[in-house]
Amino acid sequence: MISAVQNNVVAPLYGLVLAGGKSVRMGMDKGAMNWYGKEHRYLLADMLKTFCDDVYISCRAEQQSDIHSDYKTLTDSVEGAGPLIAILSAFSKYPDAAWLVIACDLPLLDTATISYLAANRNTESIASTFLSPHDQLPEPLITIWEPASYPLLLAHIADGFKCPRKALIRNENLVNLLVAPNPHALYNTNTQEDAEKVRLILEKRQ
Repeated sequence: MISAVQNNVVAPLYGLVLAGGKSVRMGMDKGAMNWYGKEHRYLLADMLKTFCDDVYISCRAEQQSDIHSDYKTLTDSVEGAGPLIAILSAFSKYPDAAWLVIACDLPLLDTATISYLAANRNTESIASTFLSPHDQLPEPLITIWEPASYPLLLAHIADGFKCPRKALIRNENLVNLLVAPNPHALYNTNTQEDAEKVRLILEKRQ
């Protein structure tokens, strides 16, 4: 088993909010959507600060000026190449860190779910992640990627793959797979129809 522990030192845990997508299907910037009184990319970054040594918002270079100066940013090394490039860009900057990666389109994600993931992190694996309640496949965009995953992800993209989920599936024997305590927390919004479903859920909670 590949280990993330070197000389008995566990890799520091950094947070990465993926907010660099163009949100074409939504028709507006998903990271800037306001569900709870604050742009969601900032809300997620604030949530991660409880669990991570450092937190960054992943964005396109053209977005940097739009990110509030209270938040650190990491730009994609190749724009338009998707979340895998964003993860690899983070590793290229800090290869010795583990990255708790969260997509910005998870409006129902709660602190309890992040806490569960962090508490059940397995540093002997390449990644700790949840099984999707929708299809029981690994959910790559709420995942702790250990440093040992970096060369595997580089090999993955060199083989022509761009999907981080496929990287987890290809190396499933090295992945720590978890069942989410709150499956609804993993619901992502890609369209206005998805967003309306979330609004109805939030209204019922009030």
